[in-house]
Order: sequence, then C-alpha cells, then structure tokens
Amino acid sequence: MMHWLTEQLRTTTFLLTLRYMVLFFISLTGLMLVINLSISRFTEARADASVSTTLRTFNVLYGRGGLIAVDEYMQAREVAERTGDMYFMLADSQYDRVAGNLNSWPAFRADDSGWVRFDLRRGGEVFMARGRVNRLGDDGWLLVGREVRDLGGLEQVLDRAFVFVLGATLLFAFAGGLFMSNTVVKRVNEINQTSRQIMGGDLSRRMPTLGTRDEFDQLSNNLNEMLDQIESLMASIRHMSDNVAHDLRTPLTRLRGRLENLRRHTTDQNLEDVEGCLQDAEQLLATFSSLLSITRLESGAADTHLQELDLAEIAADACELYQAVAEEQGLRLEFDRPAPAMIRADRNLVFQALTNLLDNAIKYGSEGGAIGVEVTRSGPEITLSVGDRGPGIPADRREKVLQRFYRLDESRSAPGSGLGLSLVLAIAQRHKAKFVLDDNHPGLLARLVFVNAAQATG
Repeated sequence: MMHWLTEQLRTTTFLLTLRYMVLFFISLTGLMLVINLSISRFTEARADASVSTTLRTFNVLYGRGGLIAVDEYMQAREVAERTGDMYFMLADSQYDRVAGNLNSWPAFRADDSGWVRFDLRRGGEVFMARGRVNRLGDDGWLLVGREVRDLGGLEQVLDRAFVFVLGATLLFAFAGGLFMSNTVVKRVNEINQTSRQIMGGDLSRRMPTLGTRDEFDQLSNNLNEMLDQIESLMASIRHMSDNVAHDLRTPLTRLRGRLENLRRHTTDQNLEDVEGCLQDAEQLLATFSSLLSITRLESGAADTHLQELDLAEIAADACELYQAVAEEQGLRLEFDRPAPAMIRADRNLVFQALTNLLDNAIKYGSEGGAIGVEVTRSGPEITLSVGDRGPGIPADRREKVLQRFYRLDESRSAPGSGLGLSLVLAIAQRHKAKFVLDDNHPGLLARLVFVNAAQATG
C-alpha cells in the first residue's frame, strides 16, 4: 500500500493536481475572508441601524410627551426585552438611573463617528456593547446600545464553516488527484510494460489503446505506427543479412578452400604469400560472422534457447579449451571452480562471450603474467570476471571500445576487427545482463553480471 501511495505521489498528474489544490486553497481562503468581512460589516450595519431606530423612537416620544412618555415606553420595553440584546437607559443630568435595563451609567469609550463602546457585566460574564448617547435637553441623558458578541458568534460560525468547507475540499481534491494519477499511472505502466517486451526482442507487441481518442491513445497510435515501420525495416535487414550471408560467405568459403588447396601444391617460394592470403580470408570470415551475429542479436532475430545453466561449468570448459593457448603465449590461466552458480541463459552465446573475453586477455596480456577467471555470487547477482595484467584500457575510452570496429590501436597493425567486445555487449544485452569494464591494477577486468536463475524466473 505504501509503495502504491508513494508511486502515485510522484506522478506528474498528482503534482499538477497538488498545484491546483494550492491555488484553489489560496483562492478559497481569499473568498471566505471577503465573505466573512462582508457579513460582519452587514451585521454591524444592521445592529447600528437598530440602535439608531430605537434612539429616534425615544427622541420622538420625548418630543411628544417628555420624560414621562420616554420612561413609560422604556419600562414597557424592559419587560418585553428582558432577555434581549438591546440595552437602554434614561438618566438624569447627574447620570443617575431613572429607567432602563442597565443598573448604572457605564464608562464609555467614544470613537470619531459618535458611537461609544462600554463594558457590561451579566451573570459574572463581561462583554462589550456598542451604542449612542443623546442629551434630552436639561432633563437628562439617553443611552441605547446593543451587544457586540453576537457578531463574534457569527464570525465563529463562519470560521467553523470555512474550516469544514476547506478541509472537505482539500480531502476531495486529494482523493481526486490520487484517482486521476492512478488512472494515468495504469496507462503509463501498460505502455512501459509493452516497451520492455519490445526491447526484449518481441517486435510484434503493440501499445494498448482504449478507443477514447485521448492523448494516450494518440501517443500509442503514433508509437504503433513507428513500430510497424521498425518491424518492416528489421525484416528488411534480416532479409538483407541472409542475402549477404549467402552472397559473401559462400564465395569467401570457396576462396579459403582454394587457398588451402593451393597451399598444398605451391612451392616454398610462394608458400608465405598463400599463408597470408589464407589468414586474410579467415579474418574476413570471422569479421563477417561476428558482425552478422551482433546484428541478429541486436535486432532480436537470433534464436536464443534460454535454460538453467551452471555458469561455473561453462567457465571451466572455456578455461580448459584455452589453457594450452595461454601457455603458448607464456601466460597462466587461473580458475578455481566454485560451487554451482545457476543462471538462465543460452549456453552457446554465453560460451562465445567468454571465449571472446579470453581471446582479448590472451592477446593483450603481459608475457609471464596471469589471466584470472572467477565466478562469484552476491545476492541475486552472479558475476563472471576475466582479468589480465596487460596495458588495460583508459577509463575515458572504455565506452568507446564497445562500439563496432573501434580499436585502441589506431594504426590497426595488430590483428583483430574491433568487434569482440561489441559482440560480448550484444550477448549481455540479449540476456539482460550487465557488461562492465574496470581497472585490474594493472590490466583490464571485464565482468558479466547475470541475474540468479531463481530471481530471473521469480
């Protein structure tokens, strides 16, 4: 579950949704602040209007009936609004209470607009009121006010509503982002899985489409058209390769046969020239065979028979075959056969890769030195290493020597075609293995890293 959630959170779709969530959060916060401020001002204006209306009523009554009319009306309102939030008081010129629902004349805090604020105490609770004061001639003073805490209560309700709405919105946006990213990830994973199958050599695979004509379907259709063209081109290459194999390999084989026949009947004077021509023919056949093998491996046209094999046994057979060749060159071939190391591979291809590495090690190894072959295991990986004590390959040229026909000997005076390591790389890629060139201090250390057979089939 955590892996799925982590994968979703890294998707571009979810990150885009997250950006919109932040933008929406800022917009919604600004909108709620504007609404809160508008409602607060509206409520305050309504409260002020109520106070002003009540004050005008008292003034009209005073004008018609004097203090008696104001007193009678105030007493009637005091009874009717005993639990209300409107406060009023009639006081004489000395600010002593005459009538109203306030016990004493409060201390004011006036503002520039003519309104006053004062504290009230009720039931042990202190709260604020807002009102206006009016002088009734020489008879006294009139105070009308209204509680302010009702506005604060409304603000609290609005704040709670804002938190709830924002939280619900973010939750739904997060869930929607996960849903959309999961949908996109499924489509992308299907394309990635098909791509891996195609890279594995199955050029008949095609990208899945849902018929929705969305951007993924358009991308899949474009890729499928490209794959159709690639498959057609690869088929043409395979056909051309077969024709080249028939048209060139056969004449070269005949040429080699005739040179061998000529060698048996030639005089000692021309024998050296015939031997040279025969070696050139052999080199041409080897180069052509290696190049054709690389092309067929990279195109997926080569038939590979994967089965569980003991890499240690393959290494032992190759070392036994090359033991005498190494001794002729004044080299020691060292191999201590370890416990079985099972891989899933094609035996002929792995054996060919190992013989190419041994050929290189013998060709470039220092006379009197040793060539070490090892098969080691480390977790899910099994590594085949071939190390020599020759001049090695500079670090900045190790990638280049894997290219076809690239040779460290720019004069090309040494034998070889520059295809040996390229073929090893093609075989490694065919087996989804890693081919690494390192420094052997001194010399070159070539490593083929395979996946354990149990891991490869798991």
